Amino acid sequence: MEHFYSRVYALVEQIPLGKVTTYGQLARALGNPRAARAVGWAMRHCPEHLPWQRVVMADGTVTGGEHAGVRRALLEAEGIVFRKDGRVDLRRHNHSP
Repeated sequence: MEHFYSRVYALVEQIPLGKVTTYGQLARALGNPRAARAVGWAMRHCPEHLPWQRVVMADGTVTGGEHAGVRRALLEAEGIVFRKDGRVDLRRHNHSP
């Protein structure tokens, strides 16, 4: 699993400022489209120096439990626009790895 996590982190490191990607997009980029949950587990252990805040759910929802507010604030500081329903505007900010 450690090799999988390092592959996830390599992709996360490439997400540019002001863009987001989804757990599913990362899974597909890794050649395993059904591994979105495994990507989520990897992100739970993501090194702090990586832009972990730039990975969101398929519908643009910001996850993170007690850290969701921090994640949203970081994304807003990067210029990410949120829709009225609180989700990231993926049409505007999506990055496909």
